[in-house]
Amino acid sequence: MRRVVQSGVMGVFAIESLRARTKYVTGPDGSPLTIADLPTPGTNRWVIRRKAEVVAAVRGGLLSLEEACSRYMLTVDEFLSWQHSIDQHGLAGLRSTRTQQYRQK
Repeated sequence: MRRVVQSGVMGVFAIESLRARTKYVTGPDGSPLTIADLPTPGTNRWVIRRKAEVVAAVRGGLLSLEEACSRYMLTVDEFLSWQHSIDQHGLAGLRSTRTQQYRQK
């Protein structure tokens, strides 16, 4: 959805994109997941559950990829590696101790 916003004295128009925000998504354990349920910004200790919640939030439209990377100080590559690990190996693929074993397969 887009809306036109008039700004300034000269009547300059700007197109502003409005994205419909999802209120909740299904979390990795099957329960509803809202913004309030996500890990706090600045999280340093990334356990499997927290990684999976962020991936579910982006996939479900609760956060955009850019918002997630900014909020959690992640690189796009890091987020995509989490997503790929879930796709290839399930939640167990997010274990940092098993990363090397999964990469060899």
